[in-house]
Amino acid sequence: MPFIKIWIHAVWSTYNREPLLKKEIRQKVFAHIRENAKLKGIYLDHINGYVEHVHCLISMNADQNIATIMQLLKGESSFWINKQKLTNTKFAWQDEYFAVSVSHSQIDSVRKYILNQEIHHKKKNFQQEYDEFIEKYGFSVYKG
Repeated sequence: MPFIKIWIHAVWSTYNREPLLKKEIRQKVFAHIRENAKLKGIYLDHINGYVEHVHCLISMNADQNIATIMQLLKGESSFWINKQKLTNTKFAWQDEYFAVSVSHSQIDSVRKYILNQEIHHKKKNFQQEYDEFIEKYGFSVYKG
């Protein structure tokens, strides 16, 4: 049996960054994503977010890849949100997402960051956070 511990910090947003994850539904959505992850064999260590985005700390195993994990979490949860009629409009996630590796020594810092999303976003909006991720992790964005 292989011993693998690959930590991923994943972030994704609602379609067009619409603020559809109001406080009254956010925890329901996160609880559902957590339960769905468990059913699919995805170890979801932490999940939280704000009105237009989600942060997850995931530990991948040997037979998983990031694209499949993201498809399973995002696709099923948007279907569930629409089925439950949690929003007044059709719900969808943005296609894009961030996924970066996290060293074992940084796990507690990432957990705290994820847990404190509401406090964090009183100081900066998601666009500012997005821009910081782009710069910090060296992503380039095609600006056409």
